[in-house]
Amino acid sequence: MTTATTRHHERRISPVFLAILAVMAVTGWAVWTDFAASPGLAVFLFVTSAWVVSLCLHEYAHARAALYGGDVTVGAKGYLTLNPLAYTHAVLSVVLPVLFVIMGGIGLPGGAVFIEQGRISGRWKHSLISAAGPLANVLFALVCTAPFWLGALDGVPVAFRYALAFLAFLQVTAALLNLLPVPGLDGYGVVEPWLSHGVKRQIEPYAPYGFFIVIGLLFVPAVNAAFFDAIDALMRSLGVPESTRYCGSQLFRIWEEAPEFCRV
Repeated sequence: MTTATTRHHERRISPVFLAILAVMAVTGWAVWTDFAASPGLAVFLFVTSAWVVSLCLHEYAHARAALYGGDVTVGAKGYLTLNPLAYTHAVLSVVLPVLFVIMGGIGLPGGAVFIEQGRISGRWKHSLISAAGPLANVLFALVCTAPFWLGALDGVPVAFRYALAFLAFLQVTAALLNLLPVPGLDGYGVVEPWLSHGVKRQIEPYAPYGFFIVIGLLFVPAVNAAFFDAIDALMRSLGVPESTRYCGSQLFRIWEEAPEFCRV
């Protein structure tokens, strides 16, 4: 299956996505050069726009994998244009994750694109389609943390370092949350094709609530501590100090005054 099964205009990159990408580039340049009068505002705009770009890439990865798996309808639905407004659940895919970043500083997984499962044969294809989105977040995190684990931080401005660390943190949290084998998340989509029909029927009534159960559990202190300890361990393995990520989140929160040691 190739992209020849879709029309050219169905694969043309959306002007909406290009506009978001332009905001990310301009604000990233402002953070790098310290051009902005307020570094916090530049970091906020850069991280937010880059986060939306990553959400678009997450959904695009699902759609592209589905196309190669046999669902040729993803093109007509606009999923291959990277346009966030074309998603089946635009609020779940973009608006809600952005609000969670602003309010809580956590990378919330978005709602998946609608895939016509009947057009796809083979359990491996179904699993790979579900895994494609979180893998896009993993790749984004690796790009953001590359200067850290490559030891290439010389010449990287402090504010930009902080922003990359926080952006990588969002990608890691989104990937880890989304890979949980809970109904409503991509992790369940990975394992679901391998479950028996009886097990799937037993789980089905709870599927609409899985996402909200996970979010609710994050408010339980013990669960919250264990989850973020795992995230911090992953970030350290990528060479990102906890203090750097923390300062990135503090600069991002422009409605609060950043601690003295985080100011640039």
